[in-house]
Amino acid sequence: MPTRYTPRQMLEHLVAFPTVSSQSNLALVDFVEDYLNDWGVKTWRVYDDTGEKANLYAHIGPWVEGGVVLSGHTDVVPVEGQAWDTDPFSVVEKDGRLYGRGTCDMKGYDACILAAVPDMLAANLKRPIQIALSYDEEVGCIGAPRMIADMRERLPFASAVLVGEPSMMQVVTGHKGILGLTTRVSGYEVHSSLVHTGVSAVMVAARLIDWHRLQMAENAKKASGPFNPPYTTLHCGIVHGGTASNITAKDCKFSSDFRILPEENADDWILRYQSFVTEIEREMQKIHPATGIIIEVRSNTPGLEPEKQGAAEMLARGLTGDNANHVVSYATEGGQFQEAGYSTVICGPGNIEQAHQPNEYLSVSQFEDCMLHILGLINQLSR
Repeated sequence: MPTRYTPRQMLEHLVAFPTVSSQSNLALVDFVEDYLNDWGVKTWRVYDDTGEKANLYAHIGPWVEGGVVLSGHTDVVPVEGQAWDTDPFSVVEKDGRLYGRGTCDMKGYDACILAAVPDMLAANLKRPIQIALSYDEEVGCIGAPRMIADMRERLPFASAVLVGEPSMMQVVTGHKGILGLTTRVSGYEVHSSLVHTGVSAVMVAARLIDWHRLQMAENAKKASGPFNPPYTTLHCGIVHGGTASNITAKDCKFSSDFRILPEENADDWILRYQSFVTEIEREMQKIHPATGIIIEVRSNTPGLEPEKQGAAEMLARGLTGDNANHVVSYATEGGQFQEAGYSTVICGPGNIEQAHQPNEYLSVSQFEDCMLHILGLINQLSR
Protein backbone atom coordinates (compact mmCIF):
# COMPACT_ATOMS: atom_id res chain seq x y z
CA MET A 1 0.00 0.00 0.00
CA PRO A 2 1.27 3.49 -0.78
CA THR A 3 2.04 5.71 2.18
CA ARG A 4 -0.39 8.47 3.03
CA TYR A 5 1.29 11.39 4.76
CA THR A 6 -0.38 14.14 6.72
CA PRO A 7 0.62 17.65 5.57
CA ARG A 8 2.82 17.97 8.66
CA GLN A 9 4.58 14.66 7.99
CA MET A 10 5.16 15.63 4.37
CA LEU A 11 6.55 19.00 5.44
CA GLU A 12 8.97 17.28 7.82
CA HIS A 13 10.24 15.07 5.00
CA LEU A 14 10.71 17.97 2.58
CA VAL A 15 12.45 20.28 5.06
CA ALA A 16 14.87 17.48 6.00
CA PHE A 17 16.36 17.66 2.50
CA PRO A 18 18.95 20.50 2.54
CA THR A 19 18.14 21.62 -0.99
CA VAL A 20 20.16 24.83 -0.91
CA SER A 21 20.45 26.12 -4.48
CA SER A 22 24.20 25.46 -4.55
CA GLN A 23 23.55 21.74 -3.99
CA SER A 24 21.70 18.97 -5.80
CA ASN A 25 17.97 18.56 -5.24
CA LEU A 26 17.86 15.01 -6.57
CA ALA A 27 17.38 13.33 -3.18
CA LEU A 28 14.18 15.32 -2.68
CA VAL A 29 13.08 14.67 -6.26
CA ASP A 30 13.69 10.93 -5.77
CA PHE A 31 11.52 10.95 -2.64
CA VAL A 32 8.67 12.87 -4.27
CA GLU A 33 8.80 10.83 -7.47
CA ASP A 34 8.75 7.54 -5.56
CA TYR A 35 5.82 8.79 -3.49
CA LEU A 36 3.84 9.85 -6.57
CA ASN A 37 4.67 6.68 -8.48
CA ASP A 38 3.58 4.54 -5.50
CA TRP A 39 0.20 6.22 -5.83
CA GLY A 40 0.17 5.43 -9.56
CA VAL A 41 0.82 9.01 -10.66
CA LYS A 42 2.81 9.49 -13.86
CA THR A 43 5.78 11.86 -13.47
CA TRP A 44 8.37 13.49 -15.71
CA ARG A 45 11.81 14.89 -14.92
CA VAL A 46 13.58 17.73 -16.68
CA TYR A 47 17.26 17.96 -15.74
CA ASP A 48 19.71 20.84 -15.76
CA ASP A 49 22.88 20.67 -17.88
CA THR A 50 24.88 19.01 -15.08
CA GLY A 51 22.36 16.27 -14.36
CA GLU A 52 22.63 17.17 -10.67
CA LYS A 53 19.30 18.99 -10.48
CA ALA A 54 15.87 18.28 -11.87
CA ASN A 55 12.40 19.69 -12.23
CA LEU A 56 9.59 17.26 -11.57
CA TYR A 57 6.03 17.49 -12.83
CA ALA A 58 2.99 15.24 -12.78
CA HIS A 59 -0.55 14.95 -14.16
CA ILE A 60 -3.53 13.73 -12.12
CA GLY A 61 -7.00 13.30 -13.54
CA PRO A 62 -8.47 13.11 -17.02
CA TRP A 63 -6.24 13.74 -20.04
CA VAL A 64 -8.09 16.90 -21.06
CA GLU A 65 -7.33 20.58 -21.33
CA GLY A 66 -8.60 23.15 -18.85
CA GLY A 67 -6.86 21.85 -15.74
CA VAL A 68 -4.94 23.69 -13.04
CA VAL A 69 -1.18 23.74 -12.45
CA LEU A 70 0.01 23.94 -8.83
CA SER A 71 3.55 25.29 -9.01
CA GLY A 72 6.24 25.35 -6.36
CA HIS A 73 10.01 25.20 -6.12
CA THR A 74 12.25 22.71 -4.33
CA ASP A 75 15.30 24.83 -3.51
CA VAL A 76 15.95 27.00 -0.46
CA VAL A 77 18.41 29.74 0.44
CA PRO A 78 21.52 29.08 2.57
CA VAL A 79 21.56 29.10 6.37
CA GLU A 80 25.28 29.87 6.78
CA GLY A 81 25.93 32.99 8.84
CA GLN A 82 22.41 33.03 10.26
CA ALA A 83 21.67 32.66 13.97
CA TRP A 84 19.10 29.87 14.19
CA ASP A 85 17.57 28.81 17.51
CA THR A 86 16.64 25.40 16.10
CA ASP A 87 17.98 22.95 13.52
CA PRO A 88 17.01 24.66 10.24
CA PHE A 89 16.50 21.31 8.53
CA SER A 90 14.05 19.96 11.09
CA VAL A 91 10.51 21.21 11.61
CA VAL A 92 9.99 22.54 15.12
CA GLU A 93 6.57 23.72 16.27
CA LYS A 94 6.45 26.48 18.85
CA ASP A 95 3.76 29.03 19.69
CA GLY A 96 1.67 28.19 16.65
CA ARG A 97 4.60 28.43 14.25
CA LEU A 98 6.44 25.79 12.21
CA TYR A 99 10.13 26.68 12.17
CA GLY A 100 12.57 25.37 9.56
CA ARG A 101 14.33 26.42 6.37
CA GLY A 102 11.79 26.50 3.58
CA THR A 103 8.68 26.07 5.73
CA CYS A 104 7.49 29.43 4.41
CA ASP A 105 9.37 29.62 1.12
CA MET A 106 7.99 27.30 -0.05
CA LYS A 107 7.99 23.72 1.16
CA GLY A 108 4.85 24.39 3.18
CA TYR A 109 2.93 24.83 -0.05
CA ASP A 110 4.67 21.85 -1.67
CA ALA A 111 3.78 19.70 1.34
CA CYS A 112 0.10 20.59 1.10
CA ILE A 113 0.02 19.75 -2.61
CA LEU A 114 1.70 16.41 -2.13
CA ALA A 115 -0.27 15.43 0.97
CA ALA A 116 -3.47 16.07 -1.01
CA VAL A 117 -2.53 13.66 -3.83
CA PRO A 118 -4.60 10.77 -2.39
CA ASP A 119 -7.58 13.17 -2.23
CA MET A 120 -7.01 14.16 -5.86
CA LEU A 121 -6.98 10.50 -6.89
CA ALA A 122 -10.09 9.66 -4.87
CA ALA A 123 -12.05 12.56 -6.35
CA ASN A 124 -13.93 12.33 -9.60
CA LEU A 125 -11.92 15.08 -11.26
CA LYS A 126 -13.53 16.52 -14.35
CA ARG A 127 -10.47 18.66 -15.02
CA PRO A 128 -6.91 17.60 -14.16
CA ILE A 129 -4.42 18.89 -11.62
CA GLN A 130 -0.81 19.21 -12.74
CA ILE A 131 1.94 19.46 -10.12
CA ALA A 132 5.06 21.42 -11.11
CA LEU A 133 8.15 21.50 -8.88
CA SER A 134 11.19 23.41 -10.14
CA TYR A 135 14.84 23.78 -9.21
CA ASP A 136 16.91 26.97 -8.75
CA GLU A 137 14.04 29.38 -8.27
CA GLU A 138 16.02 31.15 -5.57
CA VAL A 139 18.86 32.04 -7.95
CA GLY A 140 16.75 33.47 -10.74
CA CYS A 141 13.96 31.01 -11.62
CA ILE A 142 16.47 29.13 -13.75
CA GLY A 143 14.85 25.71 -13.82
CA ALA A 144 11.22 26.57 -14.52
CA PRO A 145 11.50 27.55 -18.22
CA ARG A 146 12.73 24.07 -19.19
CA MET A 147 9.93 22.47 -17.23
CA ILE A 148 7.28 24.77 -18.67
CA ALA A 149 8.41 24.06 -22.24
CA ASP A 150 8.29 20.32 -21.56
CA MET A 151 4.84 20.56 -19.99
CA ARG A 152 3.53 22.51 -22.98
CA GLU A 153 4.79 19.75 -25.25
CA ARG A 154 3.63 16.71 -23.26
CA LEU A 155 0.55 17.65 -21.24
CA PRO A 156 -2.94 18.92 -22.04
CA PHE A 157 -2.86 22.70 -21.71
CA ALA A 158 -4.04 23.98 -18.33
CA SER A 159 -6.39 26.93 -18.00
CA ALA A 160 -4.79 28.30 -14.82
CA VAL A 161 -1.55 28.26 -12.85
CA LEU A 162 -1.47 28.88 -9.10
CA VAL A 163 2.05 29.63 -7.84
CA GLY A 164 2.25 29.04 -4.10
CA GLU A 165 4.80 31.67 -3.09
CA PRO A 166 4.09 33.26 0.31
CA SER A 167 1.20 35.70 -0.06
CA MET A 168 -0.79 35.06 3.14
CA MET A 169 -3.21 33.18 0.88
CA GLN A 170 -4.08 36.44 -0.84
CA VAL A 171 -4.49 36.51 -4.61
CA VAL A 172 -1.49 38.30 -6.12
CA THR A 173 -1.98 39.28 -9.75
CA GLY A 174 1.28 41.11 -10.44
CA HIS A 175 4.95 41.05 -9.51
CA LYS A 176 8.17 42.65 -10.67
CA GLY A 177 10.61 40.90 -12.95
CA ILE A 178 14.22 40.34 -11.96
CA LEU A 179 17.31 40.77 -14.08
CA GLY A 180 20.49 39.35 -12.56
CA LEU A 181 23.82 40.59 -13.94
CA THR A 182 27.48 39.93 -13.21
CA THR A 183 29.89 42.64 -14.35
CA ARG A 184 33.58 41.78 -14.77
CA VAL A 185 36.09 44.61 -15.04
CA SER A 186 39.64 43.99 -16.30
CA GLY A 187 42.06 46.77 -15.36
CA TYR A 188 45.79 47.37 -15.72
CA GLU A 189 48.10 46.99 -12.74
CA VAL A 190 50.64 49.65 -11.78
CA HIS A 191 52.03 50.99 -8.50
CA SER A 192 49.47 53.33 -7.01
CA SER A 193 52.00 56.18 -7.01
CA LEU A 194 51.67 56.03 -10.83
CA VAL A 195 47.91 55.65 -10.78
CA HIS A 196 47.48 57.84 -13.84
CA THR A 197 49.22 55.20 -15.98
CA GLY A 198 47.11 52.31 -14.77
CA VAL A 199 43.44 51.38 -14.73
CA SER A 200 41.96 50.34 -11.41
CA ALA A 201 39.25 47.73 -11.95
CA VAL A 202 37.93 48.49 -8.48
CA MET A 203 37.54 52.20 -9.15
CA VAL A 204 35.91 51.54 -12.51
CA ALA A 205 33.53 49.12 -10.80
CA ALA A 206 32.71 51.86 -8.29
CA ARG A 207 31.61 54.13 -11.13
CA LEU A 208 29.43 51.39 -12.59
CA ILE A 209 27.89 50.65 -9.21
CA ASP A 210 27.18 54.33 -8.72
CA TRP A 211 25.37 54.30 -12.08
CA HIS A 212 22.96 51.84 -10.50
CA ARG A 213 22.35 54.25 -7.62
CA LEU A 214 21.78 57.22 -9.89
CA GLN A 215 19.39 55.31 -12.15
CA MET A 216 17.36 54.18 -9.16
CA ALA A 217 17.21 57.74 -7.86
CA GLU A 218 15.83 58.88 -11.22
CA ASN A 219 13.28 56.07 -11.14
CA ALA A 220 12.16 57.12 -7.67
CA LYS A 221 11.45 60.67 -8.88
CA LYS A 222 8.79 59.43 -11.29
CA ALA A 223 7.44 56.63 -9.09
CA SER A 224 3.80 55.67 -9.34
CA GLY A 225 1.72 52.57 -9.07
CA PRO A 226 0.88 49.83 -6.56
CA PHE A 227 4.30 48.25 -5.99
CA ASN A 228 6.43 48.78 -2.90
CA PRO A 229 8.58 50.56 -3.87
CA PRO A 230 6.63 51.77 -6.93
CA TYR A 231 9.60 51.89 -9.29
CA THR A 232 12.31 49.69 -10.76
CA THR A 233 15.15 49.16 -8.27
CA LEU A 234 18.82 48.49 -9.00
CA HIS A 235 20.96 46.86 -6.34
CA CYS A 236 24.54 45.58 -6.10
CA GLY A 237 24.99 42.87 -3.53
CA ILE A 238 28.48 41.35 -3.95
CA VAL A 239 31.82 42.92 -4.93
CA HIS A 240 35.20 41.19 -5.27
CA GLY A 241 38.41 42.83 -6.48
CA GLY A 242 41.93 44.03 -5.91
CA THR A 243 45.09 42.54 -4.45
CA ALA A 244 46.69 45.35 -2.39
CA SER A 245 45.96 48.94 -1.42
CA ASN A 246 49.00 50.21 -3.33
CA ILE A 247 48.28 48.42 -6.63
CA THR A 248 45.68 49.50 -9.17
CA ALA A 249 43.36 46.51 -9.23
CA LYS A 250 43.65 44.21 -12.21
CA ASP A 251 40.26 42.54 -11.71
CA CYS A 252 36.95 43.31 -10.08
CA LYS A 253 33.55 41.73 -10.42
CA PHE A 254 30.22 42.51 -8.85
CA SER A 255 26.69 41.19 -8.98
CA SER A 256 23.58 43.29 -9.36
CA ASP A 257 19.88 42.74 -9.64
CA PHE A 258 17.25 44.89 -11.26
CA ARG A 259 13.70 44.52 -9.89
CA ILE A 260 11.79 45.64 -12.93
CA LEU A 261 8.20 46.84 -13.14
CA PRO A 262 6.22 44.38 -15.29
CA GLU A 263 5.39 47.04 -17.88
CA GLU A 264 9.11 47.71 -18.45
CA ASN A 265 11.48 45.62 -20.55
CA ALA A 266 14.60 43.97 -19.16
CA ASP A 267 16.33 44.18 -22.55
CA ASP A 268 15.93 47.97 -22.49
CA TRP A 269 17.71 48.08 -19.14
CA ILE A 270 20.53 45.91 -20.46
CA LEU A 271 20.99 48.25 -23.44
CA ARG A 272 20.96 51.31 -21.19
CA TYR A 273 23.60 49.80 -18.92
CA GLN A 274 25.69 48.57 -21.86
CA SER A 275 25.68 52.08 -23.33
CA PHE A 276 27.21 53.50 -20.16
CA VAL A 277 29.67 50.59 -19.92
CA THR A 278 30.84 51.28 -23.48
CA GLU A 279 31.60 54.91 -22.59
CA ILE A 280 33.66 53.88 -19.58
CA GLU A 281 35.43 51.17 -21.54
CA ARG A 282 36.59 53.72 -24.14
CA GLU A 283 38.15 55.81 -21.36
CA MET A 284 39.91 52.74 -19.95
CA GLN A 285 41.32 51.64 -23.29
CA LYS A 286 42.83 55.05 -23.97
CA ILE A 287 45.13 54.27 -21.04
CA HIS A 288 45.68 50.61 -21.88
CA PRO A 289 44.07 48.60 -24.71
CA ALA A 290 44.01 45.31 -22.77
CA THR A 291 41.39 46.62 -20.34
CA GLY A 292 37.68 46.02 -20.71
CA ILE A 293 34.30 45.24 -19.19
CA ILE A 294 32.13 42.16 -19.69
CA ILE A 295 28.47 41.95 -18.66
CA GLU A 296 27.01 38.49 -18.04
CA VAL A 297 23.28 37.87 -17.70
CA ARG A 298 22.79 35.38 -14.86
CA SER A 299 19.01 35.40 -15.00
CA ASN A 300 16.20 37.26 -16.69
CA THR A 301 12.82 36.51 -15.16
CA PRO A 302 9.80 38.37 -16.53
CA GLY A 303 7.32 40.11 -14.31
CA LEU A 304 3.73 38.98 -13.82
CA GLU A 305 1.15 41.33 -15.28
CA PRO A 306 -2.47 41.54 -14.11
CA GLU A 307 -4.83 39.89 -16.59
CA LYS A 308 -8.27 41.14 -17.55
CA GLN A 309 -10.77 38.51 -16.40
CA GLY A 310 -7.94 36.00 -16.10
CA ALA A 311 -9.00 32.41 -15.48
CA ALA A 312 -6.41 31.94 -12.72
CA GLU A 313 -7.49 35.09 -10.91
CA MET A 314 -11.18 34.20 -11.06
CA LEU A 315 -10.44 30.67 -9.82
CA ALA A 316 -8.24 31.82 -6.93
CA ARG A 317 -10.66 34.54 -5.85
CA GLY A 318 -13.47 32.02 -5.80
CA LEU A 319 -11.44 29.67 -3.61
CA THR A 320 -10.13 32.29 -1.17
CA GLY A 321 -12.87 34.91 -1.15
CA ASP A 322 -10.17 37.56 -1.60
CA ASN A 323 -11.35 40.31 -3.94
CA ALA A 324 -8.71 42.94 -3.15
CA ASN A 325 -5.89 43.89 -5.51
CA HIS A 326 -2.41 42.72 -4.50
CA VAL A 327 1.00 42.98 -6.16
CA VAL A 328 4.44 42.07 -4.81
CA SER A 329 8.01 43.14 -5.52
CA TYR A 330 9.57 39.67 -5.42
CA ALA A 331 9.83 37.56 -8.57
CA THR A 332 8.52 34.05 -9.21
CA GLU A 333 8.12 31.55 -12.03
CA GLY A 334 4.65 33.05 -12.46
CA GLY A 335 5.87 35.47 -15.10
CA GLN A 336 7.48 32.59 -16.98
CA PHE A 337 4.24 30.59 -17.01
CA GLN A 338 2.36 33.69 -18.14
CA GLU A 339 4.90 34.33 -20.89
CA ALA A 340 4.26 30.75 -22.09
CA GLY A 341 0.56 31.50 -22.43
CA TYR A 342 -0.80 30.32 -19.08
CA SER A 343 -3.20 32.42 -17.01
CA THR A 344 -1.32 32.81 -13.72
CA VAL A 345 -1.59 34.23 -10.20
CA ILE A 346 0.34 33.89 -6.95
CA CYS A 347 -1.47 32.43 -3.94
CA GLY A 348 0.35 30.63 -1.16
CA PRO A 349 0.75 30.38 2.61
CA GLY A 350 3.02 32.46 4.79
CA ASN A 351 4.44 35.96 4.91
CA ILE A 352 7.29 36.82 2.55
CA GLU A 353 8.89 38.77 5.40
CA GLN A 354 9.72 35.41 7.01
CA ALA A 355 11.34 33.99 3.88
CA HIS A 356 15.15 33.77 3.82
CA GLN A 357 15.36 34.82 7.49
CA PRO A 358 17.01 33.01 10.40
CA ASN A 359 14.29 31.14 12.28
CA GLU A 360 12.11 31.11 9.17
CA TYR A 361 8.62 29.95 10.02
CA LEU A 362 5.16 29.28 8.65
CA SER A 363 2.21 29.78 10.98
CA VAL A 364 0.12 26.70 11.64
CA SER A 365 -3.00 28.65 10.69
CA GLN A 366 -1.59 29.55 7.26
CA PHE A 367 -0.52 25.94 6.73
CA GLU A 368 -4.03 24.74 7.54
CA ASP A 369 -5.62 27.42 5.34
CA CYS A 370 -3.48 26.31 2.43
CA MET A 371 -4.58 22.70 2.81
CA LEU A 372 -8.23 23.76 2.91
CA HIS A 373 -7.62 25.84 -0.22
CA ILE A 374 -6.25 22.82 -2.11
CA LEU A 375 -9.08 20.57 -0.93
CA GLY A 376 -11.50 23.24 -2.11
CA LEU A 377 -9.79 23.26 -5.50
CA ILE A 378 -10.14 19.48 -5.75
CA ASN A 379 -13.84 19.78 -4.95
CA GLN A 380 -14.34 22.50 -7.57
CA LEU A 381 -12.55 20.54 -10.29
CA SER A 382 -14.75 17.55 -9.52
CA ARG A 383 -18.02 19.34 -10.32
